[in-house]
Amino acid sequence: MSINVNVYTDFNEGKISKHIYGHFSEHLGRCIYEGIWVGEDSEIPNTDGIRNDVLAALKELNIPVLRWPGGCFADEYHWKDGIGPREKRKRMVNTHWGGVVENNHFGTHEFMRLCELLDTEPYICGNVGSGTVQEMSEWVEYMTFGGESPMSAWRQENGQKDPWKLKYFGVGNENWGCGGNMRPEYYADLYRRYQTYVRNYGDNKIYRIAGGANVDDFNWTDVLMREAAHLMDGLSLHYYVVPGEWSNKGSALDPKEEAWFRTMKKSFHMETLISKHATIMNKYDPEKRIGMIIDEWGTWFDVEPGTNPGFLFQQNTIRDALVAGLHFNIFHEHNDRVHMANIAQMVNVLQAMILTEGDKMIKTPTYHVFNMYKVHQDAERLAIKQPEDTYEFNGEALPRVSTTASQNSNGEINISLCHINPREETIVSLNLQGLTELNHVTGSIITASELNAHNTFEQPHNVRTEAYSNFTQHGTSLELTVPPASVLTLTIS
Repeated sequence: MSINVNVYTDFNEGKISKHIYGHFSEHLGRCIYEGIWVGEDSEIPNTDGIRNDVLAALKELNIPVLRWPGGCFADEYHWKDGIGPREKRKRMVNTHWGGVVENNHFGTHEFMRLCELLDTEPYICGNVGSGTVQEMSEWVEYMTFGGESPMSAWRQENGQKDPWKLKYFGVGNENWGCGGNMRPEYYADLYRRYQTYVRNYGDNKIYRIAGGANVDDFNWTDVLMREAAHLMDGLSLHYYVVPGEWSNKGSALDPKEEAWFRTMKKSFHMETLISKHATIMNKYDPEKRIGMIIDEWGTWFDVEPGTNPGFLFQQNTIRDALVAGLHFNIFHEHNDRVHMANIAQMVNVLQAMILTEGDKMIKTPTYHVFNMYKVHQDAERLAIKQPEDTYEFNGEALPRVSTTASQNSNGEINISLCHINPREETIVSLNLQGLTELNHVTGSIITASELNAHNTFEQPHNVRTEAYSNFTQHGTSLELTVPPASVLTLTIS
């Protein structure tokens, strides 16, 4: 099977926001505690309580933005419980996730330190569901006000003399569900009220994000845009790829092609959701000032057998790698509206970058896709044209190859392809329109021969990025032999 892809190197379609490559860390399972935070007294090497191996691995990804503390946890989180001497902080049961004790050792100061060490922008989600306007207002003041006030003095007393820079702030989370089971009209009014007190102090300007729709709740988007568009900078959207039903999601390690196909089909559904929600947003915001913030996305499978159901721990395979690549390609296509996306989640939860077990750590196939695709951050998207060519299974068809391309500030062109056919290779002819010559071409690929191939602590490099050179050059065209179930990137300089 062969396919022709035209890449128009002389026609760009706007910048791909680096924030599309954002992450999400919630107080859920072993994401924060053990995954990121071990405490200064831990035998696991750490910097100010944050484990060094995870830090080094995440830093390599050039993470642009990190969302915290949730998720559903955000709407029962009271920030004052997580500051001051750790031995005096309140303890609570995390009723949302696993019924374990939350000791609040990882709070605002620790999160801001993590962002500093990762050189990433913090994105904080405030509590609308069970919190007060005053509580949210004082949190913003505590973090960002440099003048004289009780909150500023309290921050300094707790060891942070200068205010932090904070751009992104979410006014509530999933308020249609775990954040309060609200109607859109009610939440729209609450959003208008709460955001009033999310103030800008000094030269710190906050990008206010309203809690948006669950999957295909287009009425929620319409009501929020109608009632509060002029008071928001971003509107969120949540969508998870669940191969089965919510009561029986399926195993992350299912080797069958049926599960593979369903997963790819549901990944492509993100394109439909973005398009339909964007159409509604365009009605109220034709200038596209307001960003679509897809701050929870990724695969959601049944938990691994023998683990706490509330910890949402799942394995991560080559299937997850394709899901990540397909989502990035879709986000790129909508770079005029999608400002940010945050995969759920960073460590040990759902579609994680990293899995830990005690002092051991492994990088997942999803990690390797993020590392491969980071070349597209803040690059100019290039126009692409390719004919419809399908991968078929049980009478249904999906696009066989998904392609994206960009040019960075150094003039390098990066072209990434997701090949979802798990059975046979495809010959891809890449025609680079607008170039007179190809000076230097390099490639990298992530692939596997088994549909449930994954990394373990015994075999940490089973799925990894490898050099790719299975292509021939003909003038300004490249002919690629692309193996089944693969993600690859070519760099032309």
